[in-house]
Amino acid sequence: MAALLVGGARRSCRGLFQTLQIGIRTMSAAVASYDFETLHVSQPRDSVLHVELNRPKKRNAMNHTLWREMVECFNKITHDTDHRVVVVSGAGKMFTAGIDLIDMAGHLLQPTGDDTARKAWHLRNNILQYQESFNVIEKCPKPVIAAVHNACIGGGIDLITACDIRLCSRDAWFQVKEVDIGMAADVGTLQRLPRIIGSASLMSELVYTARQLMADEALSCGLVSRVFEDKEAMLEGAFEMASEIASKSPLAVQGTKLNLIYSRDHPVKDGLNYIATWNMSMLQTDDLIKSAQAAMEKKSPKDVSYSKL
Repeated sequence: MAALLVGGARRSCRGLFQTLQIGIRTMSAAVASYDFETLHVSQPRDSVLHVELNRPKKRNAMNHTLWREMVECFNKITHDTDHRVVVVSGAGKMFTAGIDLIDMAGHLLQPTGDDTARKAWHLRNNILQYQESFNVIEKCPKPVIAAVHNACIGGGIDLITACDIRLCSRDAWFQVKEVDIGMAADVGTLQRLPRIIGSASLMSELVYTARQLMADEALSCGLVSRVFEDKEAMLEGAFEMASEIASKSPLAVQGTKLNLIYSRDHPVKDGLNYIATWNMSMLQTDDLIKSAQAAMEKKSPKDVSYSKL
């Protein structure tokens, strides 16, 4: 009997210790300097940040606070030297239901001003502010991976098209919903999506009809680059991809992103001139020597210690 009691006590202690370990790992994964109401930011891997849209009870609908906090969050990430790659996902049952119409109605439908011109002036400024909520993702030099499960509607399309890489789960679907609520999309979809899917006909079909684009079609048209069986597998895949990117020279990775975006918006000749000017200084980095030495020694970039940027 005494042996049974001792054995039970030991098992209970081991269970308590394991529980404490899990709790400690969970707490350490949270990033204290990123404290937001509508976003949850954690560190799932070394040098990787996970930004979750965190209004699950509202299907991650985008309210005024979320639009503002996206700017604050990614401006902070831009200057964060401890993290090199970002994964964006949605908490709960879906990625996002899009704009929170109830919360945003006052900002969009009742602009301040004494006459039509003044109301238009203030409304335009409001729209420009909302555009900045996702422009900051594109302007952030760190690669951003969107991980979409279930629904990605309206403003969700604006968000993911500003990201560098898009992944989704098998149950994901995408919808440019704005025409169904009587407006043209104005926060990035009409400007970025045509450059991503590469089909003017499909683009027009999606934005004029507001039909759903399912995961397999999203893969075939290039909106996403991979489809995973479920959310858990997708997040694991996203974190692994982020870790792979984070293991490489941050100077090389971030310089590559900036040049990709510049070349997208400029003629080939201008893009070549820009990268020549860029590399006349960036090729003088120690990262190049470290990477070359690792390659000659048949080592992985993960074995190289690159300085923070």
